Amino acid sequence: MESVATNSSVAEGEDDGDSDVSCLMRVGRNSDWLRFYENSEITVGRGLDVTYQLLSPSCPLMISRLHCTFRQRDDGQWTVTDKKSLNGVWVNGSRIPAEEAHQLKLGDSIQLGVPIIGSEVEFNYVLVKWPLKDIKEFFLKGPKDSPKVVILPKKPKRKLVVEEVEPSTSKPKLYRCSSAGKTFAKACPLSPVKCKQKLGHIQTQQCGASRGAQEVDQPSDILCDTDNLQTYSQNILILRRQVDSTQKQVESLGEEPQQTDPLREVQVRELQAQLETLRSKMHQMEALERSFSQTQQQLEAQKTQQEEKLMKKKLQDALQEQKKVIDELALSRQAYEEILFAKNKELEVTKEEKEKACAQKEEVVTQVTEVLENELQCIICSELFIEAVILNCAHSFCCYCIKQWRKKKDECPICRQAILSQTRCLALDNCINSMVENLSLDTKARRQTLIAERKGERT
Repeated sequence: MESVATNSSVAEGEDDGDSDVSCLMRVGRNSDWLRFYENSEITVGRGLDVTYQLLSPSCPLMISRLHCTFRQRDDGQWTVTDKKSLNGVWVNGSRIPAEEAHQLKLGDSIQLGVPIIGSEVEFNYVLVKWPLKDIKEFFLKGPKDSPKVVILPKKPKRKLVVEEVEPSTSKPKLYRCSSAGKTFAKACPLSPVKCKQKLGHIQTQQCGASRGAQEVDQPSDILCDTDNLQTYSQNILILRRQVDSTQKQVESLGEEPQQTDPLREVQVRELQAQLETLRSKMHQMEALERSFSQTQQQLEAQKTQQEEKLMKKKLQDALQEQKKVIDELALSRQAYEEILFAKNKELEVTKEEKEKACAQKEEVVTQVTEVLENELQCIICSELFIEAVILNCAHSFCCYCIKQWRKKKDECPICRQAILSQTRCLALDNCINSMVENLSLDTKARRQTLIAERKGERT
């Protein structure tokens, strides 16, 4: 890890070696500690424009460009704010919400980022407060390494009154006095010189108020900007508070005992004039507010009409797109129907060809059967030749059948010639066996049974 402080000059006083300073102690290291400067905002990240730049060699994106900020509150306590970092800020093992200041206490554990698999958190700190002389060597040294900090101005302890925040017509300061258990506001007595100065100031502010009223009277420029409606509403509330305050002053001056004091009469007249001016301004502001409201309603109505037109246009476009899709689907369906018709026609042609082939095959089988029955049958047993033999007269018989016949007569059963020789015909046997393979199963079974019986009689 590298901890780098950006180079920038900071207006600081001399460091007091005996004073205690708050810092983030790096766990397991005697270096790279992050010092907190009083009344300042400390920024931490991997970017350049930060107080402390943290760079991770193992995971460069572990620390965001602006990871978090540390700020000291008025009571001296430090807070940490996660600036929407990727891997978060963890205080005592719990991740803090983004963009919410979290108060820190001494001894809290602050972790920047998350641990990588097989290792611990790289940026792990503990908030401590020790004497500067004991830990000064753990910080960055030298004037060039002074970190860039933002000095926060101290907030004034005295709250500003409405007259100091918002410009208004002048009125004298009031002091509190009690009478018979009742408190009321009373104007401070003014010297003649101060009274003249005060009156001049009142006239100046009234002139400014009148100019502001004249500017307010130009609705043609203001009505175009409806965003100022909230601002004018706030101004009306301020004017009402000023009217109430001025009226209370007038009443308090009227309740005082009658005295021949010209300054008091001048103050009463000035306050009454001021009251009338404020009331007229308030009426003008209320009229403007009503005008703004009407204009805003008109704009909202126009916006609604425009949205309706836009929605209608979008609906028409969607319907046109849908119609186009339907037309495309119809064309695709027609194309698919043509393809299916062609395929069905091909299937019909193929079916006819198959039927013709089957008929031809059946015809061939029938012809072969007839040939076998007429030409390759033994005249004695009326079965296909089994171990066919040829006599000297060229007639063929089964070997078993002619043997049995010769026991009775030694002549050919067909031509009645004397049997001089008989010869086995293997070619005829092979032809019959090949043709029998294409016959029915019953024919094959009957032939096998007959062959077995004849062999059994021989044995």
